[in-house]
Amino acid sequence: MSDLQIRNLRPEEIAVAIDWAAAEGWNPGLSDAACFAIPDAKGFFVGEIAGEPVATVSCVNYADRFAFLGFYIVRSGFRDRGHGLRIWNAAIAHAGARVIGLDGVVAQQDNYKKSGFQLAYANIRYGGIVAAPSRPPVDVVALDTIPFALVEADDATVFPAPRSAFLRAWIGTSGHVGRALLRDGKLAAWGVIRPCRTGRKIGPLVADDRAAADAIVQALLASAGGGEIFLDLPAVNREAIALAESLGLKPVFETARMYTGPIPPLRIDRVFGVTSFELG
Repeated sequence: MSDLQIRNLRPEEIAVAIDWAAAEGWNPGLSDAACFAIPDAKGFFVGEIAGEPVATVSCVNYADRFAFLGFYIVRSGFRDRGHGLRIWNAAIAHAGARVIGLDGVVAQQDNYKKSGFQLAYANIRYGGIVAAPSRPPVDVVALDTIPFALVEADDATVFPAPRSAFLRAWIGTSGHVGRALLRDGKLAAWGVIRPCRTGRKIGPLVADDRAAADAIVQALLASAGGGEIFLDLPAVNREAIALAESLGLKPVFETARMYTGPIPPLRIDRVFGVTSFELG
């Protein structure tokens, strides 16, 4: 184990972790690397042997009380040598006293429990081919025309920590399309669709109810011209599952959302699409 050297990935190197995630079948977005570097440029780690990358992990510190762990990958051929544990411990140390969240593969849930993580609920990825609507909703507007303070405040109801800089980048990145629905001057729903290695993902998708979420989805599908889409959603939100099924989407795989401690009360009933399994 002593030959493993751990260091931070520089922002321009985060693409290494993205490419490995793609090879694992996680289907990252085409512009994820640039967006993911924004919340915490020192939150990405690589383990190298003689200069060759063999392991990655991220632990992004969003605020002084919350971090999110992802990209925990050890290359085939270098597993079962303790390299994963060493880089994992480096990531955990980076979080300090913060509560850490993660979306882990279900098979590793017991291992995460050994590090103090407890299951909160399952997230499920749904996917499939969806046609563009013939008549997109007329009352949905571009997300970047909405005062950002409204989006920021609404996101605080569904995410455990402020992430303003990340959201600005996520909404404004070339290729990402955002839509919003207002009711009586209040933000009732909003979401973003982005191109991925395969198809497109919708996330986040936040809404007061299924009808509002569906309006955003239809507007996003119209912008994309339909095609293959993926939607990651909390299994505890039955209305989100009903929406995915109404679109003809099928479960692709499942993750375990876990935390090392208490987080602020969140409106999971308003989460119809998770932003990212890698950053929460």
